[in-house]
Amino acid sequence: MKHTLGISVYPDVSPLEDIKKYIELSSKYGFKKIFSSMFSVEGSKEEVLDYFEELIAFSHKHGMIVDLDVNPDLFKRLDASINDLSVFSEIGVDILRMDQSFGKDKDFELMNNKYGIDIEFNSNIKVVDGLAKAGANPEDILVCYNFYPQRYTGFGWDVFREMSSELKSYGDVNIGAFVSSNNSNTHGVWDSKDGLPTVESLRYFPIDTQARILLATGLINDIIIGNAYASEDELKSLKEVYDNHSFDICNEGLKESIESGTFTVNSSQVIQLKPELCEKVSDVEKDILYNFAPHISIERNNEFIWRSRMSRIKDERSIEPRTSDKKYFDRGDVLIVNDNYRHYAGEVEIALGKVENDGERNLVARIKEDELMMLDLIDSGILVKFIK
Repeated sequence: MKHTLGISVYPDVSPLEDIKKYIELSSKYGFKKIFSSMFSVEGSKEEVLDYFEELIAFSHKHGMIVDLDVNPDLFKRLDASINDLSVFSEIGVDILRMDQSFGKDKDFELMNNKYGIDIEFNSNIKVVDGLAKAGANPEDILVCYNFYPQRYTGFGWDVFREMSSELKSYGDVNIGAFVSSNNSNTHGVWDSKDGLPTVESLRYFPIDTQARILLATGLINDIIIGNAYASEDELKSLKEVYDNHSFDICNEGLKESIESGTFTVNSSQVIQLKPELCEKVSDVEKDILYNFAPHISIERNNEFIWRSRMSRIKDERSIEPRTSDKKYFDRGDVLIVNDNYRHYAGEVEIALGKVENDGERNLVARIKEDELMMLDLIDSGILVKFIK
């Protein structure tokens, strides 16, 4: 699955010179997409076009594409129409995001414009269904969720997952969603001051955690920072999330099982967990946790434990037992089987429910509260990576 990192810029709020500095910085960290609202910028037709022509040229110079939010009213202001997108083509627009649908047939006609401009639609099942019925190739359909300036109004997590799954049911539809910077003094549309996420429950999470959770669904292609300006540390952390999202399957036994068809891996879904290490964790345990790739379960979970067996099959090093004062391990505790059960020593496990501490498992780490929701996404065939 193709993934793209993006930023948002607001010409009606921030000077162009500041926006250019932000574009330069984000391009340094592998960001490839710029989202901006064209219809919110005031001025004459010529002033609006001149402004965005300069912005687009500068973005292209730094290897970034520009996605402009538009609506029917803006089309009228710029003398554009479904059949005539020349005004956008002349200034080099890459993507037009339709804030409103024109209707099934007109949307399909718009998608197939002669100017080669990609058309992106709001995350509307009916729109995608209409495009599919009109004959659109799902791989050519772009959709992007809204962001939500007002607290408590963003998408519910379960609804977001259900809708994304339904959108993907049409094929490899490209889906974008927004995350929020936690930097001070950010801005966005409509005097936003509480971030601009798509999913409400993620609003104040660290930005890399937001991205890891969205990518963990295996459903989201593009992740865009909704508010501006994100800090350099935040931009760097998102690059690291994307760099960590794909990795090779190095275990030969697992490779053979996949190639023979006896085991299926969902390569589009990688769960990146950043647990807090416990005290006195051995170097061997750290090596197994962080450097073994991939951690994966070869069968469905039960209600107690997720298991990654390959590390103990490949790695026969001793795992010295270590005591813990916990009578029961709790959901989110990361465990490694020790030498008290030598056959399974080195196996990495995550407690999904209460697990009795019988001395056969070492407690090595604890998944943070913000990340526990990702445990609901882990099952057979899904890759798990523990990151520092």
